[in-house]
Amino acid sequence: MRKYPNPMNPSVLGVDVLQRRVDGRGRLHSLRLLSTEWGLPGLVRAILGTSRTLTYIREHSVVDPVEKKMELCSTNITLTNLVSVNERLVYTPHPENPEMTVLTQEASITVKGISLGSYLESLMANTISSNAK
Repeated sequence: MRKYPNPMNPSVLGVDVLQRRVDGRGRLHSLRLLSTEWGLPGLVRAILGTSRTLTYIREHSVVDPVEKKMELCSTNITLTNLVSVNERLVYTPHPENPEMTVLTQEASITVKGISLGSYLESLMANTISSNAK
């Protein structure tokens, strides 16, 4: 199954590859633009003052065939005056079972200028976490 778009995460509407290259160490670097549409609760839409949740995300990935490792870093490039989301995913082989993959996920979420910031940060963190499963 492809990472995006896929039926398990319908919020990703489209993916455009902006740049792709192989470096001197044989690692594949890709820069992609993701178009996403997020369903927000009515209260959150009222607080943000927008009914549109179309957002764009910049994703940089590095696939290292020697290390058998893939790293993806993504950040939102829209609604940055309201929220900043930075996510890092690292896929590596399981140290004891080569048939399995270990996913390490880190995300930082900062909601700006809203008194319910911690509520919104928690809501977004739960969404990111459930999307990784």
